[in-house]
Amino acid sequence: MATILVVDDEMGIRELLSEILSDEGHVVELAENAHQAREYRSAGTPDLVLLDIWMPDTDGVTLLKEWSAQGQLTMPVIMMSGHATIDTAVEATKIGALNFLEKPIALQKLLSAVEQGLARGIERPRGSAAAAPATAPSAEPGTTAATPETTAEAAPNGSPARVPEAEMQFSFDMPLREARDLFERAYFEYHLLREHGSMTRVAEKTGLERTHLYRKLKQLGVELGRNKPEPAEQ
Repeated sequence: MATILVVDDEMGIRELLSEILSDEGHVVELAENAHQAREYRSAGTPDLVLLDIWMPDTDGVTLLKEWSAQGQLTMPVIMMSGHATIDTAVEATKIGALNFLEKPIALQKLLSAVEQGLARGIERPRGSAAAAPATAPSAEPGTTAATPETTAEAAPNGSPARVPEAEMQFSFDMPLREARDLFERAYFEYHLLREHGSMTRVAEKTGLERTHLYRKLKQLGVELGRNKPEPAEQ
């Protein structure tokens, strides 16, 4: 999960991008002009910025130059526009923009650019170095050490992402329909944990279309907001 700042003066574009990126498990912050974007950047650093070029108060290229001159261009920035020329796109890239998306933005191009941008941000982390991953404690006498069957892949912060409790409540004595629903719920929650809430990657892993996946999760009562790695216990 990442924090993504969307800067665009068109409300429809902001709402659309917010919906798509939120479905992917990201936290989305919105700014309708350069002034709001400056205020947000002064208060903190997002993991990625989607920045429109043509805006009424200050255009995106000018804002990009400001951030670069002030040493605030420490996050990946992807420029967006439906009217920009190639020269404008090249200029933005020279200043420090990572990519350029032409409106209307195709879904797969958007997700691919965002994934690339977040990966680039991880390659050059801001601030202090990332903490070393926690070492798993040795098993106590009389207990069983954790195995791939009892824990999912490690979360980015080093804490284990736990397999849903439903999987551990499964019993062969249950009625078939109840057991099947319980297994399917645990199955999808497991993949949501592994993919950090990304519906696109979960759809690819499970072999389902996104629309079918949404319908299935709703049917099983899986709440997307709760399928994020839990913090490590002290």
